[in-house]
Amino acid sequence: MADQKKTVKVTQHGSPIGREDYQLATLKGLGLNKQRRSRVLEDTPAVRGMIARVRHLIHVEESGS
Repeated sequence: MADQKKTVKVTQHGSPIGREDYQLATLKGLGLNKQRRSRVLEDTPAVRGMIARVRHLIHVEESGS
């Protein structure tokens, strides 16, 4: 049986307009650049750190096993 990795689904709900440049760069790093856009990402410490920087602009759903 294949070893499944944990994933998180992140959806952007806030706009980076008027925010610090690093917040826009972090959203782009997560693959988000428009409101209501979603991405499923591997749950790693690096991704969790990026999520923490822009937690006020995104919604996070846990998934995977």
